[in-house]
Amino acid sequence: MFIVFVMLLLMMGLNARLSEFFRLYDQKNQMQERIDNLQATSVALDTQIAYADSDKAVEEWVRTYERAVLPGDIAIIPHPDQEITPELHYINPPGADAKENWRAWWELFFE
Repeated sequence: MFIVFVMLLLMMGLNARLSEFFRLYDQKNQMQERIDNLQATSVALDTQIAYADSDKAVEEWVRTYERAVLPGDIAIIPHPDQEITPELHYINPPGADAKENWRAWWELFFE
């Protein structure tokens, strides 16, 4: 009887350890997935930093946003003929009906 009791205690301990093992194993897999995602993000950010430090990125920014030209380029700057003020077209609100309110109610209920 004593051996059965000891075996029962060992089985309960084994069950607790297996439960803890599977919980920790799942947690390890989740952390590994998170690490992989963070490493991929790091690689993407390093690529963006490398591009931002390149001469091509600087030239693209200067030509696009600062509208700079290189020697030998012809800059085309459009100018309007005159200052144009946009015309505003207002929509008139619908006018009030010629009937008085009491007549409208009278017609609604009694006619």
